[in-house]
Amino acid sequence: MSLGIKIGIIGLGYVGLPLARLFATKYPVVGYDINVARITDLKKGLDATLEVSEELLKEVLISDLGDFTSTNGLLVTNEKEKLSDCNYYIVTVPTPVDKNNKPNLNPLYRSSETVAYYLKKGDIVIYESTVYPGLTEEECVPILERYSNLRFNTDFFVGYSPERINPGDKLHTVDKILKITSGSTPEAAQRVNALYESVITAGTYLAPSIKVAEAAKVIENSQRDINIAFVNELAKIFSLMKIDTQEVLAAAATKWNFLPFKPGLVGGHCIGVDPYYLAQKAQELGYHPEIILAGRRLNDSMGDYIASQVVKLMIKKGIIINQASLLMLGITFKENCPDVRNTKIVDLIHALSDYGIKITIYDPLVATEEVYREYQLESVQELPDDKYDAIILGVAHDEFLDFNIEKYKTSKSIVYDVKGILRNRADGRL
Repeated sequence: MSLGIKIGIIGLGYVGLPLARLFATKYPVVGYDINVARITDLKKGLDATLEVSEELLKEVLISDLGDFTSTNGLLVTNEKEKLSDCNYYIVTVPTPVDKNNKPNLNPLYRSSETVAYYLKKGDIVIYESTVYPGLTEEECVPILERYSNLRFNTDFFVGYSPERINPGDKLHTVDKILKITSGSTPEAAQRVNALYESVITAGTYLAPSIKVAEAAKVIENSQRDINIAFVNELAKIFSLMKIDTQEVLAAAATKWNFLPFKPGLVGGHCIGVDPYYLAQKAQELGYHPEIILAGRRLNDSMGDYIASQVVKLMIKKGIIINQASLLMLGITFKENCPDVRNTKIVDLIHALSDYGIKITIYDPLVATEEVYREYQLESVQELPDDKYDAIILGVAHDEFLDFNIEKYKTSKSIVYDVKGILRNRADGRL
């Protein structure tokens, strides 16, 4: 029973689609996205992000919402007019950074304008996109007021409920992750909380304000970024000391309160981005964050560091570096996920290319056209029977756990394991 609630979700990516699918089991939902190809696929039940199975998606898909007081289901569309009679709007668009690591708020601005055109008295707009504390009320609300001609906290209300989607994770799905909620008034906060509480089996946590909810989200990923930066620095130190970092971490993990972070390339649209949002706001207030930015600098340096380690191993094997062939296994930002946004594997590829190395990128999870569109790099989904001077395991996809590395090696080839999953089959690893 939808109880007169009709939800519009703006942005049907890794966050928006699972949320829309979940809400559609109980309410009428309009899922809006500007990507026409994405909508075409979703209407067929196909999710390129692999977050929602075809079976689950087809269970909720409908072609016409009809009377929204009695019909549940998900209508996916690129026609924004279909949002017109929603009374809850949830914004789940990306919040990236630009080439200078400055927050790019254009997706939030545009989606706020879209919502504002259809905003009515009594409606609630909920933001899930990761932002710095204060952004929802300082940046988004004025846009909603300007384009709707309605008054904030009198005619319409706002909430913030940070997304906690972990791409590729089939255990911690959206309904099984505790949800932080908040609202611009106590009454709005209760309405927002009740909406999520009705579908989130893990429960909700009602934060005292929107700013607290925003801050909680941005520090979650900043904390992980700093911890990974610490073990990345340890990896560099232990390499100089000829000590296996993975063995050190395994020994240290025997203590009950040791945090089991692992070294690696930190990319993606969360951990590799969110700290810059907090840093930006801090700098606007006259404070220069030292630990946050130091962690980012160290993690951003890992592509160059790994490239130098690989080249050293190749030289020791007597491999001529210029025009040497290298096989890169994986280009997505994390394992078992087709998302290539802000993947730091690209940093490693560029660093190796600067040495004159010829690189074959193999990733069975991501379409070759997607890789080219994002980075103008050629990749393959099927690997030719060639031999390579070097092989790098860059992403720990399940498909690579039993990968026949020997088939692609020459007598002098080196293997470098970025993710530490090859055990004794690699010449070097972080």
